[in-house]
Amino acid sequence: MPHPRTRLRALVVALTALAITTSGATAAHAAPSKADLEKQITAASEKLEDVTEAYNKSKIDLKKTQDDITKLNASLKPAKAALVTATDRMQKIATSSYMTGRVGPAEVLLSSNQSDLLARMGYLEQLSQSNQQEIDNFTETTQTFADRQAALKAQQTKQTVQSQELDAQTKKIKKDLQKLYDMREDAYGSATENTGSYTGKIPSISGDAGVAVTFAFKQIGKPYGFGDAGPNSYDCSGLTMAAWAKAGHNLPHSAAQQKNKPYAQFFTDKSKLQPGDLVYYRSGGHVAIYVGDGMIIDAPSAGRDVLHRSINIMTPDGYGRVL
Repeated sequence: MPHPRTRLRALVVALTALAITTSGATAAHAAPSKADLEKQITAASEKLEDVTEAYNKSKIDLKKTQDDITKLNASLKPAKAALVTATDRMQKIATSSYMTGRVGPAEVLLSSNQSDLLARMGYLEQLSQSNQQEIDNFTETTQTFADRQAALKAQQTKQTVQSQELDAQTKKIKKDLQKLYDMREDAYGSATENTGSYTGKIPSISGDAGVAVTFAFKQIGKPYGFGDAGPNSYDCSGLTMAAWAKAGHNLPHSAAQQKNKPYAQFFTDKSKLQPGDLVYYRSGGHVAIYVGDGMIIDAPSAGRDVLHRSINIMTPDGYGRVL
């Protein structure tokens, strides 16, 4: 398996193409300044992160649809069993002269035991109604099943296509972003940011939040990895998911979904922030874990390591208390 740093450099994507095609730049032009390169890399990295998080969410949605199809198939078994029972009972009624007396209109008139006949006919009517209800229920169940199955299959097909499209976008952006890294390395001798591991004091925080925060501190310096949730590399939601998994909480691998119940209680009052809370940015495109004193830990974007930095990297959309 390639070294994480090597694999990370292969995590690269789309705005180089934009930068080159829209600006009309060619190999013959002078190399862009380091500041311009950094702007392009930042823009491309954010685009990659948006696609990454959309891809993560699409995988979660597709798995749920597949699970729903499995549950739907299992749910039909009781209805099928009820039909078998109802059919069997109707066959017995039709073939048993003892149970039905093969009663017709003429026999009703000629019977010498009118009360016995009425009792038998009443019993037959009850059985017929009961079985008909079971058959009607099965018919309704199977129709509902067929409609639901068709809808889920259509949804599954749509989600599969969406995942494939996002995967294609990711590969394109990775390729273009790699060109930017190579340009930066050729011109300035640095392909990626290397911050090293955290050597400071880890704050003492009680409870599950303390477990999650401590875990996050220990990941500082590890590289960003598209779709990764550790142990060697992370994307943004992969890091927060892994941190809280260490504390026994199951968050989805999606920044947008981590923003919603039942995973977290969303709030916008910054004064209520506590260590361990999630911090959301760029309309759910990025997520970090708050560690106190105005600081977060996050997996920033392709080409950058997990960082301990100010919460004010950009304006937060809001915050989440993990449930």
